[in-house]
Amino acid sequence: QVQLVESGGGLVQAGGSLRLSCAASGRTFSGYTMGWFRQASGKEREFAARISWNGISTSYADSVKGRFTISRDNAKKTVYLQMNSLKPEDTAVYYCAAARIITSGRTAAEYDSWGQGTQVTVSS
Repeated sequence: QVQLVESGGGLVQAGGSLRLSCAASGRTFSGYTMGWFRQASGKEREFAARISWNGISTSYADSVKGRFTISRDNAKKTVYLQMNSLKPEDTAVYYCAAARIITSGRTAAEYDSWGQGTQVTVSS
């Protein structure tokens, strides 16, 4: 199992940008699909983005497509989520997750390891 620690959350104004980082430790990282999920207060955890082990394949929720970009640096064992044109509805705790095997990569149940989350708040 890989250990994950998110960072980079904070308070930003609508229209602003933020980059989240997820640092991994453990025996392996490069073989995992990595995903970002978010959970707003009182809401279910929802998929935001995922990236394949080699970085070739990416997928985004419709709500963030065109605004968010997921990337990874296997040498640094880090995955990133660049968030642009932020909206108040993006306010949530953002979680990094790792999966050995995925079907769609869009459901939380597919992921094996999770970080503790980092808060992102977007003011209007």
